[in-house]
Parts: sequence; C-alpha cells; structure tokens
Amino acid sequence: MDRLSPLDALFLAIEDEDRSASLAIGSVAVLEGPAPARHDLAATIGSRLSSQPRYRQRLRRYPLDVASPAWIDEHTFDPASHVHRIAVPAPGDDAALRELVALLMSERLPRDRPLWECWVIEGLAGGRWAVLSKVHHCLTDGVAGSGLHEVLFSDEPVPARPPQPAAEPGVLSLLAGVVRSPRLLLAQLTGALRGLVKLATALTPPAPSSLRGEINSDRRYAMIDTPLDEIRRIAAGFGVTVNDVVLAAITSGLRELLLARREVPSPASVRSLVPVSVRTRAEKSTLDNRISLMLPMLPVDVADPVERLRKVHERLVVHKAGREREAGQAVLALAGHEPYPAVSWALHAAPWLFGHVLVTVTTNVPGPRKPLQLLGRRVVALYPYVPIALRLRIGVAVLSHHDRLAFGVTADFDSVPDVDVVVRAIDEDLDQLGKAVPGTGGSHAAHRPPR
Repeated sequence: MDRLSPLDALFLAIEDEDRSASLAIGSVAVLEGPAPARHDLAATIGSRLSSQPRYRQRLRRYPLDVASPAWIDEHTFDPASHVHRIAVPAPGDDAALRELVALLMSERLPRDRPLWECWVIEGLAGGRWAVLSKVHHCLTDGVAGSGLHEVLFSDEPVPARPPQPAAEPGVLSLLAGVVRSPRLLLAQLTGALRGLVKLATALTPPAPSSLRGEINSDRRYAMIDTPLDEIRRIAAGFGVTVNDVVLAAITSGLRELLLARREVPSPASVRSLVPVSVRTRAEKSTLDNRISLMLPMLPVDVADPVERLRKVHERLVVHKAGREREAGQAVLALAGHEPYPAVSWALHAAPWLFGHVLVTVTTNVPGPRKPLQLLGRRVVALYPYVPIALRLRIGVAVLSHHDRLAFGVTADFDSVPDVDVVVRAIDEDLDQLGKAVPGTGGSHAAHRPPR
C-alpha cells in the first residue's frame, strides 16, 4: 500500500486546521476556439488523466491517526465525473475569467474520491475557451503537476503508468552510505544541522501589516504574463538568476500594495515561504511532493528596482549557503521513520507555527518548453494558481510555458480587494528593470490575458 509522506500529509493537516483553506493547486490553460464537443472533450481529458494511477485512487485515513494516510484504488472510478463544463458570463473578458477561477478554486475537493477535477470554461472573448486543472496538493507538487500539462495537452497517445511507490527519503541514502563514505555523511549532516539553525532564526514573527491576518474561504485571482526571453535578458544583464528577477518583481508588487494602503514597508514586513524542488530528473513524473523550503525576508523596504533585485539575489545566495533546503529535507526524512501518531501531532501543530512566521508564499515552477495543444486547439496562455491558508492573505505562483512566463496571484476576497495593485506593480517593475539593463534598450511587453 502506497502511503503519504509526511510532507504530503502536511497539506491535509493544513486543511484540517484551517477551515478557510482549499489546498488545491491549479492551472488555467487558455486555448484557441472553438471548443470541442462536450463528449469528445470529457472523454479525452478523462482518459489522459486516468492513465496516471494516482488519478484513479482516493485517500484512506485511519482512526486516531494510527498510520499515515494511504492511496487506495477507487473501484467505481469514472473519469467523466471529474470533468465539468461551465461558461463565463458575457462579455467573457479576463475579469470574468478571473472571478470564475477564484470561485472554482475556493471550493474544497471532496476527500471521498480521487482528488482532482477539470473545468472546461467556455464563452471567452474571441471564441476562445479554457481548461482549469485542479489537483490537491497532497497528491503532487508544482513541478510534477506541470509535467502533467504535457500529458493532458498533447495529441500523442499516452501509455498507462503502473503505480509508483514513494521513494525512500533522501536522508536514508546518506545513512546507507556511512560505510562507504563516513566523511561525506558527516559533512552533509553537519550542513543539515547548520540549516536547522538558520531555519530557527525564521521563527520570529514578522512586523505587523495588512498582508497577514484572518482570512475566509473566498478568493480573488489575478494574472499577467510576459516574454520569457525578456526575463532571461534582465537576469543575464545583472548577473542574477531568472528566479531572482521573478522574486524581485513579486517583492515590488507587495511593496506597492503596502504603500497603496499607506503602510510603511519595513525590512521585516514580508517573510515568504519559497518552495524549492528537490526532485531528481528520474523523479520528474512521480506524483507526490518533492520540495523543501527557504524562508527569506523580501526587501519590500527598498524603493529602487535595481537595488531591490540585487538585495533579492544576495539574500537567496545567503539562504542557499545556509543549507535551509537540506535542513528541511532532513527533518521530513526523519519524520518518515517516526511512529505516525507522533508525526501526526507535529503536522497538526506546524500550521499554527507557519501562520505566525510567514506573510506570503511565492513559487516559481518551470513549465512545458514546447507549445501545447488539446484536440488540435493551441494553448495560447497558461497561468498558475497557488492556494493560500494560515493567515496568509496573498500568494504568487509563476509558471513558464514555451516562450512566456506567467504570474498568478491568489488573494483573500475580503482583505485584498486591491489585488490588481500587485499585478500592475509586477508589470511596472519588469519594465523598469528591462530599461535599466546596462548597455541595452528595454523591450518588456507584459500583457493581460486575452480578452
């Protein structure tokens, strides 16, 4: 029986502890029209996703958490029951799409059936349509979820995959290698301990701001995309990474949101959870969570875009050198070998801790490099969705697709009515950085979703 890892189970625990949360990740693919016939579309989507064993399984939980939850086959599984069809109201512009996506993602997935669903969204302007893919975070992380785009949005036959048992945590391979290389084991364990010390410094609460506080179950959603080559040009021009540029633009968005509310952004205003993939190339298609974390303070107090980018780069370098990622892996690996009742208690305590030290979540996932299509219709845009919970009122996901990079901003409905401020600031920051690249002219061309 394939059981959930402690990290997979953590996403269930967050939902258990926060009744306002729906811990599903998602993506919105906008396609050229016209939309295929209802039967053809449902059959295609259902058959492609059900070719992955995890999409035919549901959770089994045990009384008093005597054992970790397990995946079991759903013998009455019907893929068509997971594919729904809905239309946006006229005129089908980006505002209508955003509102519908926020509404659909706010609803929790039922725990008594396979934890996914697809929504075919019709009525977009220009004869276009969309597919909203919704998957519970306990089933997969963003990287593996992105890989499923190549399964869903392809006209090539997809062979069925046999069930893949969860891999042993990485720390076990270190322990198994103690005889072969005790010096390497000692070095890596020492690095993990240093990382734990670094993570401990992140347990101090951030400065009070309107970005953190009580939330309800309703969401707002906004999105924007930009040429990926422009992000790469900015990164190369300033000698930083693409992820640095992305996180700096998000930092600008959160800074402008605070300023618009007449709040003073301080150096300790915004600590972000930044997921870091630890997935190997061989694990690309394995459906579970293979992530660790970093917890940097974002420099929302810095006004100059170039200086803000440099600060982001410097802080991420420090966090990477501090071995936070290795520390997170080690903790989760050791948890996988403790009696599960004790692990369950810790998992249900973790949301309380996260809710007191974090302000936002920012995740950047590399997506499909090739153009995507479904039943001959080309995907013209692909936007990510990240869930929020635990007093985090806003989160930002980033996803690349072919030659574009998309930002998806999720916000609490009541406390963040001004989510568009973040999207506009991201656009403006990338424009300013593009113009500031030494020795070149700016060519930034971000745009809103197709109307």
